[in-house]
Amino acid sequence: MTKLLASLAAFTALTAAASAADLPRRAAPPPIFTPVPVFTWTGAYFGINAGYAFDASDRKTGNVFAVPFPYAAPGTVASFRNRSQDGFSGGGQIGYNYQFTPGSGVVIGFEADAQYLDFGRDRNNAFISGAVAPGLIVNDPRGLSSLDYFGTVRGRLGYAFDRTLVYGTGGFAYGSGSAERSFGGFRGNDSFRTGWAAGGGIEYALPTDSFLNFFRSSAVTLKVEGLYVNLDRGTRNQGVLLVDAASLTPVVTTGVGRRSDEFAVVRAGLNYKFGSY
Repeated sequence: MTKLLASLAAFTALTAAASAADLPRRAAPPPIFTPVPVFTWTGAYFGINAGYAFDASDRKTGNVFAVPFPYAAPGTVASFRNRSQDGFSGGGQIGYNYQFTPGSGVVIGFEADAQYLDFGRDRNNAFISGAVAPGLIVNDPRGLSSLDYFGTVRGRLGYAFDRTLVYGTGGFAYGSGSAERSFGGFRGNDSFRTGWAAGGGIEYALPTDSFLNFFRSSAVTLKVEGLYVNLDRGTRNQGVLLVDAASLTPVVTTGVGRRSDEFAVVRAGLNYKFGSY
């Protein structure tokens, strides 16, 4: 009887072990995936820029002008550079973008900027063949007004390819110049002027942990932009050739001149974006 009970106990243990082996094993926990944030251009930004500005007008006149007697000796001629306006441009900008779909998609926005403009220093450098009467300043009648600063308020429309944005831009422009530099220095040239601007560019967003991210912004972006600016100056001082140095007033004018200040700016910029990642 004892052997029978022992055999029954052993059989029961073996059966239990076999049943346990047939049970399904506990599955390992699934790996945890952290989704990578999709970049969006939506957000406000501010930044700085620097570049080069140059005369963008279509000049159809020569650069040599006869100075009439009695303001100069007979046969006196003044010769000017064909391109008398170019120089450094730099400033800052602020703006806001909105992207309709994160990742890649249409981006709209606006931007306002204010720029220093180094125009006017060399615009009246002329080669004089002959002699001009004392007390008179020779002025290039074709050239741009001297501009000390300009700015724009523009809309932007572009398409983002993830962190790369290609855009066009256009809107309102304004500018002004100092009286002592404009058109030989005579009075009345420091008036505020308005007009329009248009252009385009490409912008790239660096990673958030970029070494350039001093302000802990959501992104640092780099851009290259070209802008055409047209400021209407009406008929003010159009075609002025000679200026009286004492009274700072025009003395001799010609039929040559332009009714607007037209120039182009090519610049690079750095922006700090805040808002969505």
